[in-house]
Order: sequence, then structure tokens, then C-alpha cells
Amino acid sequence: MKKAIKILGIFMLLIFTASSFSSCSRDDDPTNNDFFAGTYKGSISFSDGGANNTNTDSGSVFVTKIASGTKYNFAFSNGIPDLNGVEFEQKGDNTLVMIGSTATSYIRIDNNTLKILYIKDGKTWTANCTR
Repeated sequence: MKKAIKILGIFMLLIFTASSFSSCSRDDDPTNNDFFAGTYKGSISFSDGGANNTNTDSGSVFVTKIASGTKYNFAFSNGIPDLNGVEFEQKGDNTLVMIGSTATSYIRIDNNTLKILYIKDGKTWTANCTR
């Protein structure tokens, strides 16, 4: 009986060890997680091409990853309209760049910075923020 309990104990230890190693990942890339979600603070601005202009050096942008896994929402402070459902792709290590970026319209997020120049329907959002 003691021998059976000893074998059972060793068998359970092996199963626990194998499952522990298989659940860990050294290749865990922050772009696959909610690493970029959070509040970035710095200079933000908005212009709708008319009288509605906002510009501040002490603003913030709250970044949220949405369920699709590749899209993000950007909630600006100071009454600036939000940007929602912007799709991203990974560029290099730990950097996300907006899909469809051009020289005049881009959003880039890396380890500590958020840079936005986004133009749509005559409206312009900018941000140069850090965590």
C-alpha cells in the first residue's frame, strides 16, 4: 500500500510540474496584452476647423483596448472628443502603429509614449504624452 501511495504521489508531482512549465511563456509580448492601456499625460489638442479649438500642455489620454484585440479607444481630457475603434498592428518590439498610418495621420504607442496626429472629416487630434 505504501508503494502505491508513493507512486501516486510521484505521478501527481510530475503532472503538476509539467503543467507549470507549459503555462509559462518567455515570449510574452506586451502588444498581445493590455500593456498599452492606461493614462498618458502631456500635450493634447483638438481642432474642428471652426471655432472649436482646444490646446493644453497638461492634458491626458486614457487608452483602452477593446474586445477585438487589435482595436483601441482614446478618451481625451478637456472636453476633446474621443477616438474609438482605431485598429493597430505591431511594428518592431513593443510598439503599436495605427493601420493606415500616413505622414499626415498616425497614432503610435510604445513603452512609455503616445503620439497622435489624427485627421478625419476636417477635425484634427494631436497628442504628445508619456506615462
